[in-house]
Amino acid sequence: MDGALIVVHRPRGSGGRRVTVRGQIIGLAHSDRDLVEFLRRSGLDETSAEDMVAGNSALIEWRGGRAHHYEAA
Repeated sequence: MDGALIVVHRPRGSGGRRVTVRGQIIGLAHSDRDLVEFLRRSGLDETSAEDMVAGNSALIEWRGGRAHHYEAA
């Protein structure tokens, strides 16, 4: 597989970041809490999702902006 399993794309002009898992769009996150919820809905248990987001997991690639920053520049 090329790239990360989970990609948090660059912040959009209106705010929020598109999130993809294995190339499938799973939502538009406006916070880490949103990201955790999307990962939970994708099959991770909530504790694992929270740990992945908080711990800057290598399975998550943050593109086009700082990690955990959801507002447009």
